[in-house]
Amino acid sequence: MSTYEEFIQNNEDRDGIRFTWNVWPSSRIEATRLVVPLACLYQPLKERPDLPPIQYEPVFCTRNTCRAILNPMCQVDYRAKLWVCNFCFQRNPFPPQYAAISEQHQPAELIPNFSTIEYTIARAQTMPPIFLLVVDTCLDEEELSALKDSLQTSLSLMPQNALVGLITFGRMVQIHELGTEGISKCYVFKGTKDLPGKQIQEQLGIGRVNMPNPQQRPGAPVPQPPVHRFLQPVKQCDMALTDLLGELGRDPWPLGVGKRPLRSSGVALSLAVGLLEVTYPNTGARIMMFLGGPCSQGPGQVVNDELKQPIRSHHDIHKDNAKYMKKAIKHYEALSLRAATNGHSIDIYSCALDQTGLMEMKQCCNSTGGHMVMGDSFNSSLFKQTFQRVFAKDQKGDYKMAFNGTLEVKCSRELKITGAIGSCVSLNVKGPCVSDQEVGMGNTSEWKMCTFTPSTTMAIFFEVVNQHAAVPQGGRGCVQLITQYQHSSGQRRVRVTTVARNWGDAAVNLHHIAAGFDQEASAVVMARLVVYRAELEDGPDVLRWLDRMLIRLCQKFGEYGKDDPNSFRLAENFSLYPQFMYHLRRSQFLQVFNNSPDETTFYRHMLMREDLTQSLIMIQPILYSYSFEGPPEPVLLDTSSIQPDRILLMDTFFQILIYHGETIAQWRALRYQDMPEYESFAQLLRAPVDDAQEILQTRFPVPRYIDTEHGGSQARFLLSKVNPSQTHNNMYAYGGDGGAPVLTDDVSLQVFMEHLKKLAVSSTA
Repeated sequence: MSTYEEFIQNNEDRDGIRFTWNVWPSSRIEATRLVVPLACLYQPLKERPDLPPIQYEPVFCTRNTCRAILNPMCQVDYRAKLWVCNFCFQRNPFPPQYAAISEQHQPAELIPNFSTIEYTIARAQTMPPIFLLVVDTCLDEEELSALKDSLQTSLSLMPQNALVGLITFGRMVQIHELGTEGISKCYVFKGTKDLPGKQIQEQLGIGRVNMPNPQQRPGAPVPQPPVHRFLQPVKQCDMALTDLLGELGRDPWPLGVGKRPLRSSGVALSLAVGLLEVTYPNTGARIMMFLGGPCSQGPGQVVNDELKQPIRSHHDIHKDNAKYMKKAIKHYEALSLRAATNGHSIDIYSCALDQTGLMEMKQCCNSTGGHMVMGDSFNSSLFKQTFQRVFAKDQKGDYKMAFNGTLEVKCSRELKITGAIGSCVSLNVKGPCVSDQEVGMGNTSEWKMCTFTPSTTMAIFFEVVNQHAAVPQGGRGCVQLITQYQHSSGQRRVRVTTVARNWGDAAVNLHHIAAGFDQEASAVVMARLVVYRAELEDGPDVLRWLDRMLIRLCQKFGEYGKDDPNSFRLAENFSLYPQFMYHLRRSQFLQVFNNSPDETTFYRHMLMREDLTQSLIMIQPILYSYSFEGPPEPVLLDTSSIQPDRILLMDTFFQILIYHGETIAQWRALRYQDMPEYESFAQLLRAPVDDAQEILQTRFPVPRYIDTEHGGSQARFLLSKVNPSQTHNNMYAYGGDGGAPVLTDDVSLQVFMEHLKKLAVSSTA
């Protein structure tokens, strides 16, 4: 019998799914007492090289209210050629093409190993992906030149059949025509006036794509639909677009002293959404917006053009002193909903030293699944490499992006869906498995995902509906997740994952349910829940809620004597959970001090979409130690790990930091590494750099790379993350075992755990 850890890992590798509980409580009341909700983290596009490419359509249950898809958990009668749906128990005949099946000759979807399977729908119309570039021209020459280079490079990385378009904006917004030979032509729109899709259609003189007339004389040239003036296949307009980008100059409007450039980001984005809405509705498309500063005029404005008026801070928002915020949020939320309805995603690449208004624009990326990338400059390697990675390919040579998808969830009668948290919008599909309760985006069993990558992860929440533990012993509950999407090759694909877990009676067998607890998945699910709440509620209330949930979990599953904190023990599969919660409370997701609203938005956006491993790194960074004593080893994220003769490598997901201890830093300053007799020291210095490069090669977006040493100004990034077990208040209390004291009034993990134990065992709590 394999351990639960192996079981959980195998399920993640095969199906891209992790549940908070792997044995499900069989009654509603017991489920609520478990504190951590029954939920799963699911990667709809998890890379699986061994998935067979199936070229036929899935077989659906014939009951209209069910429509589940044939899977390995269905009972099959091979003689009568019938299958019984494992969700509604309807008996369904196999379609004629399955006439030859037998126990020896099974189709792939009945083989237990293929609990996840992907179908290619051959009869669906194939559409190339669409990329619409929306470029800010209010940049200085150096920035604009670097951005133009990246955009010209990206044309060679895009699929050659993809359609591409260009919109530029400063004080005015220009939509460029790409179909004109030898002359550049563009339509100019005022940056202060928003136009509905209908008006854009009239002013540009375009309609939806007209298919060629079948009555036309054979051999006559097929007229090019007029829409292609603005969106052309890359292979046709590559040269024209490269030249056009090369000639692109700064916004020509003069800038007064002490003024910001007038930037019409809100209208530019609105025109981009409108252009795609009237030309390619319900087709996979990406709007890629490159932003070098805040929107300072028209709809979506976040600041005025006076430089002496700074852009809003967390303090301004808290004091209700952010004049433009509510109106701007409303503008961008309406745009994100229009884009999401049509399956179009919005990426925002924001590169500036000050804020650009990402907070107001966040829904554009959050609802449509688009990338949000935040950097200091378009000329930095962080932006250049990140942007190239958008067009990364997998082992089969396919682009790692899916378009215009929907995720549908079906579950056994004993379960209902309460909602989802992730980069998606609700499709408001009601059905028998939709709960009245709502967590995140609820009241639906289907969500729209405009674009997603192999690491995109959804959190889906369930409730147990049985009033009493009436589930038969040995019974299993099932969940089926059906993702339909447009593959980067243009094909329609359907990926189906069907999983089952055992029911357990918590009143009798609580230890069985406890043994199936997945503390890593639970920490990430709780982090998503608390960040979702933090967007709507006040900071201190959210932290209090998180603390209450942790205390209740420890009371339920800890072993202890009443009012005796020293007797408190947690099982091994619960032991790391309080530590994750401790770091989550201190993290930049919940503590906004020292971060701008744009930074907070960016951090939260990444936590809401990344997979379990990356999310855990964001919550509790990883620390490796390099020394002469042996190979590199993971060490505690604690001040005691900061030793003078060690090099530390910290990965926070957003930053990769190499920290040289005091002695190492002194040796490095004396350049010992250049002397042949100190070759081993040179190797020690190289080791963390090589390991850091490996992480930098694969991560998206590319993390900030920091090289610092004891006493260096950037060492603050490390000191702010480690558990402050030694501070300026108690540095002499521990008999000085090395380590670096941190100047902070934050509570250390040890004190946090002591308080937690006291509260958990208290008979009054």
